[in-house]
Amino acid sequence: MNPALMLLTLCQGLFLTNNVTFIAINGLVGLALAPVPWMATLPVCSYVAGGALFAPLVARHQRAWGRRRGFQVAALVAVMSCSLAAFAVSERSFWLVVLATLLAGYYNASAGLYRFVSTELVKPARRETAISWVLAGGLLGAVAGPALAKFSRDLLVQPFAGAYLALVGVALLSLLVVSLIPFPPLAESQPGAATGRSWQQLMREEPFFLVAIAACSLGYGVMNLLMAATPIAMKQCSLPFDNATFVLQWHVLGMFAPSFFTGHLIQRVGVLPVMATGLLLNLVCVGFALSGQDLTHFLGALLALGVGWNFLFVGGTTLFTRAYRPEEKTRAQATMEVCINSTMTLTAFSSGALVTAGGWQRMALGSLLPLALIGLALAVGAHRLIQQRAASPVPNP
Repeated sequence: MNPALMLLTLCQGLFLTNNVTFIAINGLVGLALAPVPWMATLPVCSYVAGGALFAPLVARHQRAWGRRRGFQVAALVAVMSCSLAAFAVSERSFWLVVLATLLAGYYNASAGLYRFVSTELVKPARRETAISWVLAGGLLGAVAGPALAKFSRDLLVQPFAGAYLALVGVALLSLLVVSLIPFPPLAESQPGAATGRSWQQLMREEPFFLVAIAACSLGYGVMNLLMAATPIAMKQCSLPFDNATFVLQWHVLGMFAPSFFTGHLIQRVGVLPVMATGLLLNLVCVGFALSGQDLTHFLGALLALGVGWNFLFVGGTTLFTRAYRPEEKTRAQATMEVCINSTMTLTAFSSGALVTAGGWQRMALGSLLPLALIGLALAVGAHRLIQQRAASPVPNP
């Protein structure tokens, strides 16, 4: 740990405070304002769709302006979008809420780079630990997000309008913190120098590039599919809102508390075994979801889902940082964020339709398909690793 990494970890915590609060309230706001019930998760869907839409723009802005200025602009976009969302809820305008959360996707795409930037603040041998520590900042979101949603829910006349205004303060604090971080300059391309490979070339030439993207994006997609629908599903089961925030709080704790040791675990046993364990925990989540619909089953499912996501995401990110050259980093990272947010857009949209039309358990069954694809990607990665080890004595992840 160093001061810059600690500040970046705090930025991650503030970002997750925003994310968890969005997840806790956006589905319920959508359920209250949507013209038809299946549109309830559109505000969640538009948030991650905005992340996919703006990820290439974020990459271009960071190349042009540098890390600090790029992150500052993203925090200002968060201030603007949360203010617009508060106004939209006060006016009971569903489509204005959708627009506000779509614009907030710029902040989502930008903050998704924190974990990659952490590797630029430490020595190469510490990159696994740096990624884990920054993701551990999400513990702040686990505590503050649900508490903020519950405390600010009824601050104003319209329910949840106060929650969006509270997030304006969170974004302003993030702006202050990110302004204090001494980011190293990005490598500038010299005239006539190679600009690196395209994302299509990286997929063809780097054996772990596609494996890492599949694990991260599909793992995030499954997590988002179940998490986005949890408040709605629990309301359908006549469980109070306080129970939903309690479950989400433990889910986010499961997502980020393991980060204190995930990096060391990867260094000790290897990245692919850790990712495989994450896949098994996702299957445990499905088992809990299919076994009942009371508070205990929701809690067990979301806790296992959180820890499983952590192992897949930290492992996939670690694998990904070894699949591109320094001059290719912004292009490669943008490709990862587009894939993650596109998958999350699909699952956020699907979760609303599945949970309102088919119920919680049918939605859990639907998650088995992407989990099978993750298993296939890990099998391909293991096969390629065996091939590399047979061809070269140099150890691989």
